[in-house]
Amino acid sequence: MLETSARLLKLLALLQTHREWAGAELAERLDVTGRTIRRDVERLRDLGYPVHATRGTSGYRLGAGAALPPLLLDDEEAVAVTVSLRSAADGSVGGIEESALRALSKLEQVLPPRLRHRVATLRAATVRVGAPAARVDPDTLMAIAEACQRREQLRFDYSSHGGAGSIRKTEPHSLVHFSRRWYLVAWDVDRGDWRTFRVDRMTPRVPTGPRFTPRELPEGDVATHLSRGLSQHAWPQQATVLLHASAETATARVWPGMGVVEAVDDSTCHLHVGAETPEALVWVISSVDLDFTLISGPPELASALEAQSVRCRRAVEGFPR
Repeated sequence: MLETSARLLKLLALLQTHREWAGAELAERLDVTGRTIRRDVERLRDLGYPVHATRGTSGYRLGAGAALPPLLLDDEEAVAVTVSLRSAADGSVGGIEESALRALSKLEQVLPPRLRHRVATLRAATVRVGAPAARVDPDTLMAIAEACQRREQLRFDYSSHGGAGSIRKTEPHSLVHFSRRWYLVAWDVDRGDWRTFRVDRMTPRVPTGPRFTPRELPEGDVATHLSRGLSQHAWPQQATVLLHASAETATARVWPGMGVVEAVDDSTCHLHVGAETPEALVWVISSVDLDFTLISGPPELASALEAQSVRCRRAVEGFPR
């Protein structure tokens, strides 16, 4: 039979699996009597764990309490939390770095050597590449998330890419973390259309507006909608090409935010892309490395494609083959 402290930890680990346990089942698992289980449950309650009795079934479950008691984590959970805290310490959400570092310090201090080695190995092998992420206020994130969950209209001050300010009234759909930035996908009430807003440019106004009935996104899912908005509609130059390959093949070569693939048939698909200039469109399209036919785009795009082809032919003149 387990000692009292070890038995309490085992009991707590069972209760943290987020299911209801019959008292008899717990007693069998721990090889004790039902009376001992009842006493151990009272001990956990005295330590701050909200163990609720299930009415009518003589069972128990772990609920939410007024304060956060200590948690038991298995090896995989401990590594996952440690890595997540380290990312939060230098991530895109402003104002939580110090709290994340304090929590990380406490967790790493009690990690067993085998887990500390795994975390250190992962950290040593990881290199952060790219520009710093746009910082957002955690209070802003929470205000947006709550409006999405409650389905309440959200009004906010918004600064465009060019710095122009406006007041927007929206029906928020989803809060999305995409390519190291936070975005709100919402129905713009005044403009009567779907819009994507960068959260770091938003300042929510309180209180929120009336409740609304959620609308369905045109593309069906928020990932496709956001990818289309970021890769095409947000750019001044837009184009569509017919790729001579299946949509499955093309999708594997198109990274998030680069473009939107739409199947035409089993052997061809459309790729919708956007960029700052026609020359940049040439690079985006050619980087997919598939045969294509230009369907639509700015008049200068055809000339830019021809100039690129001439440049490539000249580059290999006289090169041994």
